[in-house]
Amino acid sequence: MKKKIRAAGIILVLSLLLHSYSFSQVIKVDAIGFTVKEMNRSLQFYTEVLGFKKISDQEYSGTEFEKLQGVFGLNMRVVRLQLGDEFIELTDYLTTGGRSIPEDQKSNDLSFQHIAIVVSDMDKAYQQVKKYNVEHVSTSPQTLPKSIPAAEGIKAFYFHDPDNHNLELIYFPKGKGQAKWQNSKEELFLGIDHTAIGVNSTENSHKFYMDLLGIERKGDSRNKGTEQEHLNNVEGASLHITGYRAANGPGIEFLQYLNPGPGKPYPRDSRSDDIWHWQTILIVDDAESIFNKLKTAGYILVSKELVHQNINAVHTKSFIVRDPDGHAMLVKEISN
Repeated sequence: MKKKIRAAGIILVLSLLLHSYSFSQVIKVDAIGFTVKEMNRSLQFYTEVLGFKKISDQEYSGTEFEKLQGVFGLNMRVVRLQLGDEFIELTDYLTTGGRSIPEDQKSNDLSFQHIAIVVSDMDKAYQQVKKYNVEHVSTSPQTLPKSIPAAEGIKAFYFHDPDNHNLELIYFPKGKGQAKWQNSKEELFLGIDHTAIGVNSTENSHKFYMDLLGIERKGDSRNKGTEQEHLNNVEGASLHITGYRAANGPGIEFLQYLNPGPGKPYPRDSRSDDIWHWQTILIVDDAESIFNKLKTAGYILVSKELVHQNINAVHTKSFIVRDPDGHAMLVKEISN
């Protein structure tokens, strides 16, 4: 009897270890990247208006980058910027001209994505971006009410950068958000809490992000009401919002519109040089196994193969894959 119990215990431990491993693929969300039309203009905006600091500025070309990005004949300038502990990467395709973000894009379109920039004072942050005549998406900053318990007291505001990318300012009151947002009051713009993406089905996206990539689900909220409508600028908006987070880096947030439902689908002919292209950079411990897993599962691969590169004495294995709604993930394994 004792042998049977011991054997059952070993099986349970092995099962838990295997389960744990399946959720350990993504080490961190490294950066959120997107394509820009004119780098110097974007740099001026992000550094002067929002307080980002330039970390690196490089040009890349050649066959391996063409394979990775799925764009032939590219020469691209990539600038990495930092705000707090988080990073974004801006990419300007110098030799190819991608398409602009449609002026009629709505917050419930499935191509929607934004970064949420945490602020220590919403009034001051709003006045700062207004000073630079940013285009509003929200009518004005909104304070979410008691009827949304998970988000009660959070203040938020959507607006556009010079290329029409969606950005959010977000203020977390005491008891909301990560603890670090409560302890940083010296700066106005503190860092990036998450990137939010439009999804058609939370369940389908869950399979991709948690079951296949191992990014853990952290919480859910059902948001509706006049404040939420005016934040997203979608009349009658009712959303199922789900937060996912790896061990390190910004979170990934699903925005499923229950009402009026999802808007336009992600364009099927999208390319990495289109200005609406975002690519969230995920650092993993085994890129090849994830590549094979996603390929077998039938997900759309922007990179047709796993791309090996050596840059500044660092070896990487990388590929770009699209999630169930078309959002691009740049999956990368790094070794010295």
